[in-house]
Amino acid sequence: MNGLQFRPEFPVFFVVMLCASLSFSAIAQVDERFEWPCFHGPDRTNKSTETGLLKAWPEDGPVNVLTITGLGEGYSSVSIAGGKLFTAGTADNQTFVYAYDLDGQLLWKQPNGEAWESARAHARAYTGARSTPTFDEGNLYHVGETGLLTAFDAETGDVRWSLDMREEFEAPMPQYAYSESVLVDGDRLYVNPAGRKAFMVCLDKTTGDVIWANDAISGGAAYHSPIVVDAAGFRQVLSMSAAYLYGVDAETGRLLWQEPMRNARSNNCTNPIFHDGYVFASSGYGWGSMLLRLLPSDNGVTTETVWRSPLMDNHHGGVILHEGYLYGAGQNERGWFCLDFMTGEQLWNERGKGSLTYADGMLYLLEERGTMRLVRATHEHFEEVSSFEVPSGGRGLYWAHPVVCGGRLYVRHADNMYAYDIRER
Repeated sequence: MNGLQFRPEFPVFFVVMLCASLSFSAIAQVDERFEWPCFHGPDRTNKSTETGLLKAWPEDGPVNVLTITGLGEGYSSVSIAGGKLFTAGTADNQTFVYAYDLDGQLLWKQPNGEAWESARAHARAYTGARSTPTFDEGNLYHVGETGLLTAFDAETGDVRWSLDMREEFEAPMPQYAYSESVLVDGDRLYVNPAGRKAFMVCLDKTTGDVIWANDAISGGAAYHSPIVVDAAGFRQVLSMSAAYLYGVDAETGRLLWQEPMRNARSNNCTNPIFHDGYVFASSGYGWGSMLLRLLPSDNGVTTETVWRSPLMDNHHGGVILHEGYLYGAGQNERGWFCLDFMTGEQLWNERGKGSLTYADGMLYLLEERGTMRLVRATHEHFEEVSSFEVPSGGRGLYWAHPVVCGGRLYVRHADNMYAYDIRER
């Protein structure tokens, strides 16, 4: 036992306490087997596969094991891979990408373009980095608010390549800046510059060279992140503009299908969800949600509307599909919803609004004013078992999506990031 030999004269309680202390130390350390390499996790379902997590928290919340400060403003979440934490923030009119070790020590910090600040007074509170860095095979990819896409060496922070999307693809500045977290699939990177020369592009992830560029999509920039699926005979990238939900052939970039989807503010923010040939999409500002079925056709893919509903008009906190049921919040305090995936029927509705993630049978609901709620992932009724208040890291609402990884719950608010030990003891 660390060179300590047991002797009969040692009091028994001393040995018991020493073993307990060593056991607690081992449990408190993060489990590096698990990774969360991009926004909403490795498969972009926003569901962790971890088990052995607390099913209830102490009255004042789980133990805070790490606080990182100095991130600047922003709503970038955290990605975790290779024993490192990655996020982004803005300060002094500059966007920065950060890499930390799992103990919170800064490893590197690199600029990634000018920061965005709206000229409209009501939007100034929304400033800051939005994109969550994407890790893949030793590289880290990030889109700055003003459209600079950069590939960094994840170990050193050195720039591998960069691309000014607004200049390259004649893209106007999005009303609320670029917010997308890029998608990497195999040797390809997919991103939406929303430009006149190309709305979506596919790049070689190693060089940044353009493989294909699709200019057939219209409607202006959205603020979500795409997903890749196999459906109706194609590997498809599912994405949105401000006016359409659409799918393109991942190999060629050909537009396979599109469905009108424009809300009153023209800003679709919630990632689509795919399951078993069906696509769910949700948006705020009066739009609601819908379920489409993707079917093969002579020209590629056709869509069939399964249901439409004004319920769960998700603003930007995300929606999760779990065991046939959808969980997420509506806009303007319409509350947290549980809907049947195949019918759109409401199973329950509870007051609140925010972002969420899932792990080990539980939903982690982060209210936009800072309350973290632990809720059982059941369609039968809303069952909250614990909650605590996340400290403030500055101005603005708690809009960065929470992450569960390596036995920790990560929560970002403005300048600060907090990590909580949520393992069972």
